[in-house]
Amino acid sequence: MPTYISLLRYTQQGIMDAKNGPARLDAAKEAFRRAGAEMKAFYLLMGPYDALAILEVPDDVTGARMALAIAAQGNVRLETLRAFSEAEYRKIVASLP
Repeated sequence: MPTYISLLRYTQQGIMDAKNGPARLDAAKEAFRRAGAEMKAFYLLMGPYDALAILEVPDDVTGARMALAIAAQGNVRLETLRAFSEAEYRKIVASLP
């Protein structure tokens, strides 16, 4: 299953309601599970981003739908990247001419 990394930044609304963040995280994990995906890891960050999520999602359409649904709640802004495992990296490089 493809891996994605989402970098999150709290919106003003999200930081004002930070105390309810763990409940929102649990709801997001459940939404991913229902969509056939999985949040493999979540980290609170210090720096230009507030959090990082590592996700396994069946396809780009599901990933985009989930990102839009989470962002639409107004608590975070997302920057999502497709990540390739070491095995995928090696296969890609091996296929170079």
